[in-house]
Amino acid sequence: MRPAKTPPHLVTLILGSALGVLSLNMFLPSLARMAEDFDVEYGLVNLSVAGYLAMTAVLQLLIGPLSDRFGRRPVLLSAMAIFVLASIGCALASSIWVFLLFRMMQGVVIAASVVSLAIVRDMYPPAEAASRLGYIGMSMALAPMLGPMLGGALDMAFGWRASFVFYTLAGLAVLGLIWFDLGETSRRASQSLAQQLSELPELAASRRFRGYVLCLGFSVGGFYTFITGAPLVAAAWFDLVPAQLGLGIGIITGGFMVGNLVTGRMATRTDPLNLVLAGRCSAVLGPFLGLGAFLLGQGSVLVFFGAAILLGLGNGLTLASVNAGLVSVRPHLAGSASGLSGAFTVALGAVLTSGVGVLVTPENAPFAVLGTMLVTSTTALIASLYVRRIERLEGAPGPA
Repeated sequence: MRPAKTPPHLVTLILGSALGVLSLNMFLPSLARMAEDFDVEYGLVNLSVAGYLAMTAVLQLLIGPLSDRFGRRPVLLSAMAIFVLASIGCALASSIWVFLLFRMMQGVVIAASVVSLAIVRDMYPPAEAASRLGYIGMSMALAPMLGPMLGGALDMAFGWRASFVFYTLAGLAVLGLIWFDLGETSRRASQSLAQQLSELPELAASRRFRGYVLCLGFSVGGFYTFITGAPLVAAAWFDLVPAQLGLGIGIITGGFMVGNLVTGRMATRTDPLNLVLAGRCSAVLGPFLGLGAFLLGQGSVLVFFGAAILLGLGNGLTLASVNAGLVSVRPHLAGSASGLSGAFTVALGAVLTSGVGVLVTPENAPFAVLGTMLVTSTTALIASLYVRRIERLEGAPGPA
């Protein structure tokens, strides 16, 4: 069969992006066993998570402009091929340093998320792009819920290396799907990479783009805050077992799925910024009510996780429309916009994760976590109001 010449089906973009999520969290239940197998400290093995996040932040800065320069298809095919080879290297690694080297190479799979966002913008005008991204986000929300469960089951049955065998096979399947289903969608004539990079200041100078990026970063930041602090709250205040905590964390993903479903249905019928504002209000309301209840001595496990549900719902109403908006600011730089925003979001998440780790103690856990969630969500709400103001002054971007 010849390679695809037509735009891809959404399922191709969903599966590619979901593999990126799985590559981060599926093997987490195996970290302790990996430390034993390699005979190293747990903190060193944990670099496979922290270092991986740092690597993906850097790669997003490069992958976006590369996809604008060389096209979406070749960048995705190259990235997925590297991911397959890196997964094989991880599965066969005999030392922690060899493993970490190939693990960092696996980070190139982030191209699936970055380039998929640009592809959707290539194919659809902003409102319809937000709708499509809403459906993609709803489907992808299953990956962080099911990934650790699958990884834990594979570890119990075959050992920790089985997760990386799974990555290899899944990567090969997605690589084949991209080859046969994903034709080139970028319509811009190629220019040198230096010229491509020289246009990035044009993007960064846009007030609309900066507002969207801040809204995106602090919206996701609320989620990072919750998953960082929730384990301590669960243990110190509610004496929850890990399975109960996992269910509680999954609840926020359920709210996210509902929000994305609403976005998918409504983004073409209303101004997507209305969905963003509704989402930011929900994300503020949740931690505001939760923190108030704890301050009044009425805190409970239902209150704490209920606040997270509203935050997840808010993010589901927000992220697809914000992503569609930021890649529409300069359509010819859609890949670069996706990469820059993704890198900022990961970097901010790392800062918030570290800050919450320092700030939260067993005594103040629910207050600190809900308070930080409230601050990040309020910041994102302010950013969305700023974008609304700029769009009213300058006019919303067109479908070009």
